[in-house]
Amino acid sequence: MSEKGEVDLTGAKQNTGVWLVKVPKYLSQQWAKATGRGDVGKLRICKKGNQAKAEVSFTLNEELTVIEGIEDKTVSAPRDHPFTMQTVGGQMLAVFTETSSDKVALEGVVVQRAECRPAVSESYMKLKRLQIEELAKPVRLSQQLDRVVTTNYKPVANHPYNLEYERKKKEEGKRARLDKQQVLDMLFSAFEKHQYYNIKDLVDITKQPVIYLKEILRDIGIYNVKGTHKNTWELKPEYRHYQADEKTDE
Repeated sequence: MSEKGEVDLTGAKQNTGVWLVKVPKYLSQQWAKATGRGDVGKLRICKKGNQAKAEVSFTLNEELTVIEGIEDKTVSAPRDHPFTMQTVGGQMLAVFTETSSDKVALEGVVVQRAECRPAVSESYMKLKRLQIEELAKPVRLSQQLDRVVTTNYKPVANHPYNLEYERKKKEEGKRARLDKQQVLDMLFSAFEKHQYYNIKDLVDITKQPVIYLKEILRDIGIYNVKGTHKNTWELKPEYRHYQADEKTDE
């Protein structure tokens, strides 16, 4: 229900009472198929003699009894549905409607609860049996093949991206870690030639594992995440002139 807009309380002002009825799923699905004025059946309320409570039943229109799609068979839905009446039980229940324009209206207050159940009949028992069989079907089925599969969907021992990953992993493992000072010397030598390097070029220069190389670079370098030199490394200001000229005091 929408949280915006006003609620039309005409139903409350008119003291409109409504019934809250639970119906079988198949019945609501058949109702949705109704055409024209949406006539789905007839509701019968009958009180015999000195009965305290009236007998209530619903009869489904005959043209809505055909149910298709259960195990590719066509079955008939039960037509007669007696009501089991229930009390509201001290609860304050109401029925609201909402239009496509988010307008909310109070249709009425629930004064009676009931459950609409199909009368036991041959058509109902057949419907239930087919529903149970449909639910019992496994989602996946195994099938024995009597010939060799010749399509392109043959099993693959290993996918290309897995092979590429293994190749890079082996290549990474072949790179032995050098002493940190040796790596620093190679890095400083490289940065004397160029100010910016991407990690791939530095790996090629030092022949060191990426993770180990990045650990060292974090100590001496800055990683550019934006700008003209995005995704490249450069030396921190204090290392850019590590062979600075000595100053003499006069």
